[in-house]
Amino acid sequence: VQLQASGGGLVQAGSSLTLSCAVSGGTFSMYTMGWFRQAPGKEREFVAQVTFDGGSTDYADSVLGRFTISRNYAKRTLYLQMNSLKPEDTAVYYCAASYGVYLSRARNDYDYWGQGTQVTVSS
Repeated sequence: VQLQASGGGLVQAGSSLTLSCAVSGGTFSMYTMGWFRQAPGKEREFVAQVTFDGGSTDYADSVLGRFTISRNYAKRTLYLQMNSLKPEDTAVYYCAASYGVYLSRARNDYDYWGQGTQVTVSS
């Protein structure tokens, strides 16, 4: 299973960005998918997740109401719509896939990871 994240960039505070994560190999519909991020000098943290069946989503408090996670089964792609971006959202964003776990914010529960895409929000 390979994950390819894209869509990052440099934007001003208050702007929007949409990240994408293309998944190849494996059975996309069997994976709970998540987004994590890592800012310089900080640990990688959970951002959002969507279950394998699309039935449930979960967000970190810091992004709730601003970010939306979604998935397209036909395109085998995961998305993260980010609105009202803040400088503190600056980080490398990683997509990840978890097999066998319905909902989890734990990095260790995710089996496959993308390479990351940089998001920089200027004030």
